[in-house]
Amino acid sequence: MTVSRTICLGFLAVITIGAILLMMPFSTSSGSWNDPIVALFTSTSAVCVTGLSVVDPGTYFSFWGQLFIALLAQIGGLGYMTTTTFLILLIGRKFDLRQKIAIQQALDRPGMSGGAQVIRSIIATTLIFEITGVLLLLIAFVPDYGWSQGLWLAIFHSINAWNNAGFSLFKDNLIGYQSSAVVVFTITGLIIFGGIGYQVILETYIWLRDRFLKKKATLVFSLDFKVATSTTLILLVLGTIAFLCIEMRNPETLGNKSFSTQLMLAWFQSVTPRTAGFNTIDNGKMTTAGLFITIALMFIGASPGGTGGGIKTTTVRVLTSCTKSILQGKEEVLLYNRKIAVSLILKAVGVLVGSIATVIISTILIALTDPELDFIQILFEVMSAFATVGLSTGITSSVTPAAKIILIITMYIGRVGVLLLMSSILGDPKPTRIHYPEENLLVG
Repeated sequence: MTVSRTICLGFLAVITIGAILLMMPFSTSSGSWNDPIVALFTSTSAVCVTGLSVVDPGTYFSFWGQLFIALLAQIGGLGYMTTTTFLILLIGRKFDLRQKIAIQQALDRPGMSGGAQVIRSIIATTLIFEITGVLLLLIAFVPDYGWSQGLWLAIFHSINAWNNAGFSLFKDNLIGYQSSAVVVFTITGLIIFGGIGYQVILETYIWLRDRFLKKKATLVFSLDFKVATSTTLILLVLGTIAFLCIEMRNPETLGNKSFSTQLMLAWFQSVTPRTAGFNTIDNGKMTTAGLFITIALMFIGASPGGTGGGIKTTTVRVLTSCTKSILQGKEEVLLYNRKIAVSLILKAVGVLVGSIATVIISTILIALTDPELDFIQILFEVMSAFATVGLSTGITSSVTPAAKIILIITMYIGRVGVLLLMSSILGDPKPTRIHYPEENLLVG
C-alpha cells in the first residue's frame, strides 16, 4: 500500500470510528440513537477540522458526544500520521522505513531524519497553546457559567480554536461574546498560531530564545517562515480593513456598534476564514461583497504544516510571484531573492486547478439537489467545506441529504488534499527519463 493511500484510508478509518461513537445513545442529549447522516457529517466535520454542523452541538449532543467531537478535532488537527506516530512513541516502538516516509510526506519535510523529535515538539507546542487558551477563556466563561461548565467550555473552544475546527457549544456560536476582548483575541490568537504552521512557531521560538540569551549567532529565517508570516500579515490587515469598510454601515453586522467593537468584529471576521469557522456576526446577514471576500479568504486558507485548510498561503505566493515574473519578462520565479523550483510551481498549479475543479463540481451538484438556494449561499457553503472552515450562512441543516453527502465528500477532499488523494488513487508519482521536444503554444 502506498504512503498516500495509507494516510487517506487512515482519515477514513478515524471518521468511521467517530461516526459510530456519535451514533450511540450516550452521545446524544436525548439518549436515543443518532441519525447516521448527522453522525457521519459531524464526525467528518470534526476530523476534517471544519466545524460545519447540521445540528446544534451544545444541545443535541451529551457531554460524551461533545467530548468525542473535541477528540476527533484534536486528531484531525494534528493529522492522522502525527497522532499515529505519537502513539507509537508512547508504546516505545521504533519506526520502520515506510513509517518514516509517511511522516516525511504528512509533515512535508525535506528529509526523513528527526521525525520522532518533530512529533514530540508538535505535541508539546499543541499542549502549551491549548492550555494557555483554556486559562484565558476561563476569565470569560467561569463568571457566566460557573467553574465546572466554564472549564469545559474553555477546554472545548480552546481545542477547536487551535485546531481551526470552529465547533461551538453556544447556540449563536460566539456572537454573545462579540464585545469580549478576552474571547475575541484569545480565539483569534489560537486560530492564527494553529494555522500558521509548526515550522514558523519553532523558528520564532529559536529567535526569541537567542535574543533572550543574547547569543551572537543569529537565526536565518527560512523561506517558509518569510512567506507564511508576511502573507498571513498582509491578508489579516487587508481583510480587517475590507470588512470594516464594507460592513460598518450594515446594521445587521457591524453597524450601530461602537468603533472599538466594529474593529474587533472586523478583525475576527478577517481571522476566522483562515480557517476556523467561529463567528461573532451572523454570516447570513452579511452583504454580498462581504460574503465574497470571506469566500476568497477561505479559499486561500492557512499555511502548510498548520491545522487549517485552503490552498495555503505559500501556494498563493508562488502563483502571484509567477504572474509577477511574467509581467516583468523574467524566466525565473523569485521569492526573497530565492529561485523557486519548477517542481514547486507545477505543484502549486496542480493544487489550484484541482481545488477549483472540486469547488465547481460540488457547487453544481448541490445546485442540482437544492435548486431553491441562492448561488452565493451554495458557493459559500461549498468553499467553507472544501477549505475546512466551518462558516455558514445558515443553510447547513436545511439542505437535502444528498447535499449533505456532497459536503461530506468535499470536506474530506479538502482535508487530505487534492494531490494526495489523487496519488492514493493513481499511485505515487514516479519520475520519468523520457524527454519530449519543446514547442511553442499560444497562451492568454
